[in-house]
Amino acid sequence: MTSDDPLGPLDPDFAISFKRDDRRPPCQLYLISPLDVGGAFPDRLVRALDAGPVAAFQFRVKDMDQHMAARLAEPLQRICADRDVAFIVNDSISLAKRLGADGVHLGQEDGDPREARDVLGPNVQVGVTCHDSRHLAMEAGDGGADYVAFGSFFPTTTKEVKHRPDPSVLSWWSTLFELPCVAIGGITPDNAPSLIAAGADFLAVCGSVWNGDEAAAVRAFDAVLTK
Repeated sequence: MTSDDPLGPLDPDFAISFKRDDRRPPCQLYLISPLDVGGAFPDRLVRALDAGPVAAFQFRVKDMDQHMAARLAEPLQRICADRDVAFIVNDSISLAKRLGADGVHLGQEDGDPREARDVLGPNVQVGVTCHDSRHLAMEAGDGGADYVAFGSFFPTTTKEVKHRPDPSVLSWWSTLFELPCVAIGGITPDNAPSLIAAGADFLAVCGSVWNGDEAAAVRAFDAVLTK
């Protein structure tokens, strides 16, 4: 597998030596919304969150006026708050500020974690997409991010895939750094065990939940996470 990481690819023999550190907290589920969160979606979110433990929900909409995005987000944010699920806004520091969200998730083009911290304050969670790059992950950590996200680990139709990391990057990160790491991209209950074993602290999932029975999917993930 090739990598554009300036630190170079992980040595295969070195990577194999990594195993999940059992002193880290158990891996948890991190739901990402579909792009369409109108209509009956609030009811679907209730079903999903009531089906099993979920640590966080990411509100992800694209190409939408912020006023409309806020109107769609508010009922979902209340649903999450009622269940102690962190409400994370994708991409937009300004929308996260407007909503008083629990956190913001930044892509590489969405701003710096230092900027997010300055705007949102010390208690808001800041996550950063790092693709397959150890260099970007360390930069995010140095910039004050609360978690780093690697992926896409598997094929997905949720977004265009340009980076396909090996699960060993999770082992490398979780062995050397305390900061949590999130695995994302095409994750299902069937392929999740390899990422959990590699050291993922959170599994970020979208299509595998919302493309079918959301409650059944969350129960299936819970069975894998508590195995």
